[in-house]
Amino acid sequence: MSGPVRQQVGAAAPLRPAAVHRPDDSETWLSSLRATGEERELAVARLHGLLLRAARFEAGRRGPTLAGVGSKELDDLAVQAADDALLAVLSRLDTFRGASRFTTWAYKFAVYEMSVKLRRRAWQHREVPLEPQSWALVPDVGTLPQQHVEGAEVLAAIRSGIAALTPHQRDVLVAVAINDVPIDVLAERLGTTRGALYKTLHDARRRLRVHLTGLGLLTTATTAVEELR
Repeated sequence: MSGPVRQQVGAAAPLRPAAVHRPDDSETWLSSLRATGEERELAVARLHGLLLRAARFEAGRRGPTLAGVGSKELDDLAVQAADDALLAVLSRLDTFRGASRFTTWAYKFAVYEMSVKLRRRAWQHREVPLEPQSWALVPDVGTLPQQHVEGAEVLAAIRSGIAALTPHQRDVLVAVAINDVPIDVLAERLGTTRGALYKTLHDARRRLRVHLTGLGLLTTATTAVEELR
């Protein structure tokens, strides 16, 4: 009787070829955009096309909310947004840290630029109110009957605090926090920058908190002050 059958070991399986290292797509973008000559021109053209698609998508998403803005004007705004986004991306290549794909990072520039242009277009023929019709527009802190007296005291304190701001601080706070003027629209009308206006808002809110603290109302008024954002 023959002995136990031994399993025949077949020929060794062929080795898989080593994976070929391919540079990340983001690395390819950066390399091409930092190159010279035709390589850079082609990369810039591709990037502009990507940014234009992003801007048109944002225009299509938000455009219907703008009364009186036709498709041709929307597309013109999208082209302008893509142009501005392209310049912004090219000037900030060194700030790309690879937390996301390069195309995702660049896409955000186009969405931002398109959003700014749509907000500005929406306010194009509207007056930017810098003075409130009434500071009763400051949000109330409560609607229950037992809160009315306390709420009236807080609102009076906030109004007096707003009155104590500098004229510029008051104008910016009222326009942005009470009258809902987009900050980039206000920056354009006042001939300043978003950063400068954000600092003004920060200083105005800080002065309001100091004012309310002096009146012993900071805890009660915290919600109302936070509404002024």
